[in-house]
Amino acid sequence: MSNPQLHNVSVNTQASVYFDGKCVSHGITLADGSKKSVGVVLPSTLTFNTGAPEIMECVAGSCEYKLAGSDQWQSSGPGHSFKIPGQSSFEIRVSEAYHYICHFG
Repeated sequence: MSNPQLHNVSVNTQASVYFDGKCVSHGITLADGSKKSVGVVLPSTLTFNTGAPEIMECVAGSCEYKLAGSDQWQSSGPGHSFKIPGQSSFEIRVSEAYHYICHFG
């Protein structure tokens, strides 16, 4: 899944800024109409809620994450991804900048 470039995309040039700047992302739409976001989470521990299912793909840095209902932290680094169900949440712990692509749907 990891790819250093995404081709043929439309980019929302206004960033989405969450948690006082600890997470910044840009929404993109691919030629096939699928939507993703690309961004970075700076060192912090945050909780995100999901509407639709998501896949968080790490492209640089690393994080630890814990899905709703779990007591276990798991690690994710470059080339790894993790799935979050829709209408759920996850905690993410970052000690160095975590660069990601979020795949929706």
